[in-house]
Amino acid sequence: MSEMIRIDQSARRSRALVHNGIAYLSGQVPDDRTQDVAGQTRQVLAKVDELLAQAGTDKSRVLSAQIWLKTMDDFAAMNEVWDAWVEPGRTPTRCCGKVELNDPACRVEVTMVAAV
Repeated sequence: MSEMIRIDQSARRSRALVHNGIAYLSGQVPDDRTQDVAGQTRQVLAKVDELLAQAGTDKSRVLSAQIWLKTMDDFAAMNEVWDAWVEPGRTPTRCCGKVELNDPACRVEVTMVAAV
């Protein structure tokens, strides 16, 4: 049986889990929710970078991303930040949708899967 490595585990969830050479990141949300969607997206992607590093990988190895927005009116601004973050030629599969997030001030949540 292969080992599972849990990163920043609590009673409810792990922020990331590595199993069989794949890192699974839980939904990452911004800490400072007073910022606009661009600022919140930058915060979230910084958290993603940190978790990927802890898992032994980086954004060039992301396989799939799911992005949840409070409103699709934020799509273009989020995409500007996303496009600056991803490495050209190494973009993952991705989906983006509108959801009701658990905090009304939260404008974006991101989860990813990456190869280690």
